[in-house]
Amino acid sequence: MSLQHLYNKPFILFICGFAFWGIVTLSSCYNHRHNYKKIFRYNESSGLASLDPAFAKNKQVMWATHQIYNTLVEIDSNMQLQPSLANSWSSSNNNLTFTFHLRNDVFFTNDACFVKGIGRKLTAYDVLYSYKRIIDKNTASPGAWIFNNRVDSVNGFIAINDTTFQLNLLRPFQSILGILSMQYCSIIPKEAVDKYKNDFRRHPVGSGPFSFVAWEEGQALILKKNQTYFEKDAEGKPLPYLDGIKVSFYDSKATEFLAFQQNNLDFIDDIDPSFKDEVLTKTGSLKNIWHNTIHLQKKPYLNIEYLGILVDSNNEFVKKSPLRLQKIRQAINYGFDRKKMMLYLRNSIGIAAESGFVPAGLPSFDTNAVKGYHYDIIMAKKLLAEAGYPEGKNLPEIKLLTVPIYSDLGTYIANELLQVGIKVQVEILQKSLLMEQTAKSQALFFRGSWIADYPDAENYLSVFYSKNPAPPNYTRYKNAAFDLLYEKAVAESNDSIRYKLYQRMDQIIINDAPVVPLWYDMAIHLVHLNIKDFTPNSLNLLELRRTKKILYNDDIY
Repeated sequence: MSLQHLYNKPFILFICGFAFWGIVTLSSCYNHRHNYKKIFRYNESSGLASLDPAFAKNKQVMWATHQIYNTLVEIDSNMQLQPSLANSWSSSNNNLTFTFHLRNDVFFTNDACFVKGIGRKLTAYDVLYSYKRIIDKNTASPGAWIFNNRVDSVNGFIAINDTTFQLNLLRPFQSILGILSMQYCSIIPKEAVDKYKNDFRRHPVGSGPFSFVAWEEGQALILKKNQTYFEKDAEGKPLPYLDGIKVSFYDSKATEFLAFQQNNLDFIDDIDPSFKDEVLTKTGSLKNIWHNTIHLQKKPYLNIEYLGILVDSNNEFVKKSPLRLQKIRQAINYGFDRKKMMLYLRNSIGIAAESGFVPAGLPSFDTNAVKGYHYDIIMAKKLLAEAGYPEGKNLPEIKLLTVPIYSDLGTYIANELLQVGIKVQVEILQKSLLMEQTAKSQALFFRGSWIADYPDAENYLSVFYSKNPAPPNYTRYKNAAFDLLYEKAVAESNDSIRYKLYQRMDQIIINDAPVVPLWYDMAIHLVHLNIKDFTPNSLNLLELRRTKKILYNDDIY
């Protein structure tokens, strides 16, 4: 994310006719001020494609829509399910039917789509409409997969009355509750879609903590506090505490960092490699010069970085590759130092992946239950010899496909494996081409990552379920024992039992080695000291309902 440099104090763009504040042209309102408004400011360097939650397939849309909409259930900072629009829920004995009891005090924000412009009460019929819209082919939502082949196509969604909603599954799938917390499942009013049609993507109407004011694409998005929001804090004070949010869209990471230094942004998500050494020590701590200026936040992030290996024995590419041999794949896993990699290439941002494919941050993660690979050059050479290639003699060169931003990572691993006797050629591709080749089973050895859609290890283990296509099964992995455990786990409602099943499956994956886990990621934020109660979670979802901003005397908005 980055921000075009602003050489004076941050600003808010006004709209004439808004009693509070809003946006018009960037030039005419540049010097207007709001001295006492608590506006949270961040930047999205990749821009924003839509504010329609049916298209919340990336972080940019997810962050924005999370402020505007609510879901039936949500995930807290400890990755536990909590009520949101639904006060409570229950499941049938066969785990096929889930019944949700909704709050009766939630209203959509005022908008011209409603009668007399007054926001109406949200009901179970809005949930019914929102979910059906996701799977409607005319919507063309990239999120349709969350319900397809899981929910009964005829009676999958039922509004029993205004406050009772029922969801019916084709087969038990306990992770459905986590799926319902995704931004795809945000609840929207039909009136807004009917009125704004294709323009609904840029005119959202929700029930969330903030409401839409204006969006000048490529320039700024402005949201304001929803004065009728239903949530309150422990003392009975209404949420949110902030008066509004301003999102900028500038594409220079250097100017974003400069704007942050000048207090024109309240936080930065992640640290660009070009200035990470300026901010962080090699061990991942904030350098002393920054201690009195900013705060560093780090938390496990549900993302694993890995190298994938195509293992489909029927593929002609695989038949001719040494990677078809399990011991070669295991030798690669033993053949490089992940901890040194993290220290010198990542400034210790992340955790060396020496357990399974399922990353740290999930309740089922347990390094004692799942034993992964550590650096052991002797073991790597032993496995290489057992595979028929002592010291790498006669072993064909292996091509590793990656993208430009990870070229240094590829070079590091290639140099390390050369000491074992494994020759690796690093080939740099554009992301779109690499994705195309992995989807078509044309990439034998490739760099990949998997970010959780919802906080359950099933989301990661589904990557290896043989009945899944690519995506997500890019390696074309197939193991009957793994598949049986997977099917048993997704139907298991007891968390403790399900977690043990996940761990057994993860260990199978590690032993078969269709992947080379690299590191478990971390969400990392640089935050100004006047921002309080701003806590990242393992999904790296931007949560601002309870965030506070202390205004300094010289702040001008």
